Amino acid sequence: MWGRNVYDSISKFLQFQLTVNVVAVIVAFTGACITQDSPLKAVQMLWVNLIMDTFASLALATEPPSESLLLRRPYGRNKPLISRTMMKNILGHAVYQLTIIFTLLFAGEKFFDIDSGRNTPLHSPPSEHYTIVFNTFVMMQLFNEINARKIHGERNVFDAIFRNPIFCTVVLGTFAAQILIVEFGGKPFSCSGLTLSQWLWCIFIGVGELLWGQVRAGLMTPPPLYISKPTSPNGNI
Repeated sequence: MWGRNVYDSISKFLQFQLTVNVVAVIVAFTGACITQDSPLKAVQMLWVNLIMDTFASLALATEPPSESLLLRRPYGRNKPLISRTMMKNILGHAVYQLTIIFTLLFAGEKFFDIDSGRNTPLHSPPSEHYTIVFNTFVMMQLFNEINARKIHGERNVFDAIFRNPIFCTVVLGTFAAQILIVEFGGKPFSCSGLTLSQWLWCIFIGVGELLWGQVRAGLMTPPPLYISKPTSPNGNI
């Protein structure tokens, strides 16, 4: 049971980390090529990396084991660490996040009726536009962290979530820290304070990660994972 739980914890972290990495690299590179400036600034990327590496590993690696793990079909000796279902989740959530980020980057100022942050002079004050892009990106990672708790296409991503107080503390603590960074980070974090409606839109788009995760789970038809009785196969976990 512990062996399977450790294996699953590593897979959960990889699923979450690779999604963040794919999106962050594409956004930073594409944004720098098109607008001559990355929409995610250096200090913001450091904060995202802190969420992705330290906090996420702490949250996803502390899921307690359960007896249901023994009812699951065992992993084979040669099974890849990143399964086909995980790869579909990584690519599926990356597509959702990239669609949202690029929409906000190139049309967000019209939707929120604010000044564009693109092609602004060097050393200019932080813009609301790019702050919304950054804040939405972090909100999507927070809610996708909940999606990452399941790696086999399960629908109920909230199952036994309160059995892991560390996970809940990390998510709530990261959200509180994000509020402080956006509202009081100022120039060091390249952030400008947002209005309540702008915050609600960022959170709403982040919650869309959970809805998109349900759509993804409904489209996938993973192979049966569970059997009728516990197993202890030699060489498999």
